[in-house]
Amino acid sequence: MRLTSLLRKRRADIMASNSGIVPDDGESSKNPTLERCLNVLRDASNDSEQFAALLLVTKAAKAGEINSKTRRRIFDAVGFTFPNRLLTSKDAPEGCTQHTFQALGLTLLACFCTDPDLARHPQVLNKIPVFNDVISTCKPGDASCNAMIDDAYQCLRAIMATPKGPRELVNRGTVPALCRAYVKHGYGFDQAFKLLVGLLIAAEAKCWQRATVDLMGVLNVLSLEFQKAEDMTKFQLCEVLPRFIPPLLSPNAECLLPLYRGLASILTSKLSTSQRDPALKLAACLSQACGSEWIQGGGAGSKFFALLSNLACVEVRLTLEELDLAEVDKKQELMAACYVLMETAIVECTKEKGSLLLETQKVQLVGILEEAFGAVIHYLRQVGRKKLDDPFIFASVRILGAWLAEETSSLKQEICDLLPFLIYYAKMRFEEEKRVRSSLQQEAEQAGQSSIQPPVWQGDAIRFLLPGLSHLTAEDRPRGILISEGAPVLLCQYFLYRWEIFVSNTDTLTTSTTVETSLQTCCEIFLNLVVTAPDLISREDCFATLMDTLLKSLPSLLPQREHLGLTANVATLGLMMSKRLFAYPGLQGTPESEGFFDAAIRFLAEAHVAQTDLDGEKVTMSVSPTYKAAWPAIRELWFLGMQAFASCVPLFLWLPQDVLRSGWLQELLALLGRVAPSSVDLEVVRAFQGILVELARASQPCLEMIQQHRGLEMASLYGMAALEQCLSEQ
Repeated sequence: MRLTSLLRKRRADIMASNSGIVPDDGESSKNPTLERCLNVLRDASNDSEQFAALLLVTKAAKAGEINSKTRRRIFDAVGFTFPNRLLTSKDAPEGCTQHTFQALGLTLLACFCTDPDLARHPQVLNKIPVFNDVISTCKPGDASCNAMIDDAYQCLRAIMATPKGPRELVNRGTVPALCRAYVKHGYGFDQAFKLLVGLLIAAEAKCWQRATVDLMGVLNVLSLEFQKAEDMTKFQLCEVLPRFIPPLLSPNAECLLPLYRGLASILTSKLSTSQRDPALKLAACLSQACGSEWIQGGGAGSKFFALLSNLACVEVRLTLEELDLAEVDKKQELMAACYVLMETAIVECTKEKGSLLLETQKVQLVGILEEAFGAVIHYLRQVGRKKLDDPFIFASVRILGAWLAEETSSLKQEICDLLPFLIYYAKMRFEEEKRVRSSLQQEAEQAGQSSIQPPVWQGDAIRFLLPGLSHLTAEDRPRGILISEGAPVLLCQYFLYRWEIFVSNTDTLTTSTTVETSLQTCCEIFLNLVVTAPDLISREDCFATLMDTLLKSLPSLLPQREHLGLTANVATLGLMMSKRLFAYPGLQGTPESEGFFDAAIRFLAEAHVAQTDLDGEKVTMSVSPTYKAAWPAIRELWFLGMQAFASCVPLFLWLPQDVLRSGWLQELLALLGRVAPSSVDLEVVRAFQGILVELARASQPCLEMIQQHRGLEMASLYGMAALEQCLSEQ
């Protein structure tokens, strides 16, 4: 029997039926035709009868016009098997459109998906690729295709509303499909856009990881629309565009120029705050993604950047100086954006080359920044201890750390007054980190699992303050305040804790350079304290613990050339502390101390090599190839390490013998004898002389070794007056 004939017969049967059926809910009681259709569905003996009844169900009640109980009854009558077959059918009934079966299957699923339990059912989730295909490839134009697209979007929205829905959609390729649908601007593209925004809110990192190219395509389209818009659309796009800015953007990204032009047209116009604030937030997102690279160079670009920075600084001043806490709370998102723009301004002001700004603009901007940071300090002093757990306090401490890393000469009194709070806050955040990590570790152990924790802690306030503390510990007054507030002890504890995290992640890709940078900056601070407050090193027990860690760690760290910067810091700090703690039992010829000094010798010895020039006539001294890349960063540490090692020679009677056993003395003398004296930098000559003089004075075997290698003649050739005098006296 032809399907259309069967459909007419079934419709007549249903409409004529007088069978009394007790409805299960109020919706069905209002719709007796629907009730009779459900009976037919339950009693259908073949596909044709079920299909005819389904058509009547969809005509009797659309998914949005019936309640959840009735939708569930439709599902109970139909199940998933028949809709699955409809979706995969390639044929169409006689007299019907090509996609009739698929359209009906989608309508049923859209109806089912309004029930949250069904929306997360595996039989619905495995249809996600079908929905993706419909929205991205179905050619709109007639009502049936448009209805299919609407049903597919309804299913996707229902899935996304479930707890695990966003993850399922991202994993099953919905993001690229939505991007294609939006870029084509076909029927339903506005629905694609809303779903994309929702997915980016729910799973931003996963979205960018799985669909970078597709999302960039959407961003390119949006950026052009943003640039061209001359009505409220421009401000609406300004609100939503930050969702489409990736974590990192190439300076050559296609979207940057139209975004810059669009923002420039907004921020150079007279605006209400409701129009200006989203523009500042978008500018901050771009600055986070690519610094100031999104701003065009030249006069117009420098003026725009100065304007943008000025707007951010003024907003911070106006908001924080008033100390209206309710207003600050309301504006926290805007304040965070202004902080990002201020940090970008700091970076731009400190660039020696390639800055957007002229020198006069830099001077003006530094003055404006100083006023803004005065407001930040004022806010922290007045409010900080009352709102320790407020994320905005952390953001304020973080941005202040960025300022202190570059500028400690201005606002000196205000900074000194704030130091007690900063140390208290940093300690509180550090203690919280230790508690949380310990709790996670215990939970993992109880579950019989290994605890995999990120090496970088997002609430680490000390990390952001370290560069500023490095500057401040070099100055008398701030250093005195920091010592009285217990900062050195806190930093020792922090270093030791971070060191354990660094060591545990050394062999994995998750090791963060951020942790390594923090360790290096801690070493710089400790070096300042060793030089300026030597009594503190001897007085505080934590420095003995730090010394033990340095002694044990350098031998294993030295072979890891990718960590040469950290190696230089550990070696130099260990040598400098050994001078102050020479009576410490851990340094009295223990295996750890000998291992440390052996590693320190290798670090110092391997820095320079002899090199023959291209024509093979002249041998010169040069930095070792393995040190060359890191040399600008570690050069001063090497010189300081050489001085410290020379100072240690007379303090540790066993050290000259270790030098001889390592072969360093012989290698050094051979190197000096081989290269042209004119090729050796004067500072290097002085560093070598310091070592040779102390070894000659402290050890007869070392003296004899120097003499055997024409030491007196070499001292004369290199202008080593102190070595020449020492050898002459012998």
